[in-house]
Amino acid sequence: MKLDFTEKVAVITGGGNGIGRALCLEFARSGARVACVDIDEVQGSETVQMIEGEGGEAIFIRADVSNSGDVQNYVGETLATYGRIHVFVNNAGMEGDVAATVDYPEDVFDQVMAVNVRGVFLGLKYVLPIMQDKGSGAVINMGSTGSHVGAPGVCAYTASKHAVLGLTRTAALEVAKYGIRVNAVCPGGTNTRMLKSLIAARSGHEDMAFNLATPNGRTAEAKEIAAAVLFLASDLASHIVGQYLIIDGGRLAM
Repeated sequence: MKLDFTEKVAVITGGGNGIGRALCLEFARSGARVACVDIDEVQGSETVQMIEGEGGEAIFIRADVSNSGDVQNYVGETLATYGRIHVFVNNAGMEGDVAATVDYPEDVFDQVMAVNVRGVFLGLKYVLPIMQDKGSGAVINMGSTGSHVGAPGVCAYTASKHAVLGLTRTAALEVAKYGIRVNAVCPGGTNTRMLKSLIAARSGHEDMAFNLATPNGRTAEAKEIAAAVLFLASDLASHIVGQYLIIDGGRLAM
């Protein structure tokens, strides 16, 4: 079944690469007008060019998601261009360093929390009132299998992704009465730059040994995560509120 987002407007943060780029492309292919938000102008603009090359409609908005002014700006620019925000995907994130908690750099910890937690909070703070005014909307926050279990060496990332679920549940309870659904997806290892960076930091070289720890024997592709997000944003998920969907090939079932 092809999900139809014709005439809908989707805002995706971190849309310049990886899962974010896949989200932008899949929403556009399903008919949505896309606001691609990213701090990287080159990669964000490339995503928009890819969408336009396929006949879709999109704009790029540069933003640091941890900066309140930038967040208000991407909301304002989207409204000025398209007039509505039907779907918001809080996807922007960073992995930080790999180091034991006692050795973890304080500045890196603060940066990870700023992007992964404050960025999600600010997105909710400034997008939800727009949806409340219209009486509808779907928000999907990007969690992780790291939202559910610990992982040695990535205290900041793990803490931040646990926090994302807390924000998701709280916001969901606050805005359900306005016809807004807030949920999360929690990917496991996904074939993106971020996973390769983490593996390289752990092992000293880029490999995909992570596959061996996954029951189905492989990592996810970004488009598989995007498919789950589109489902949660669609009317097929109309009674799903404050939940999370783990997409990890069965790893957390072990």
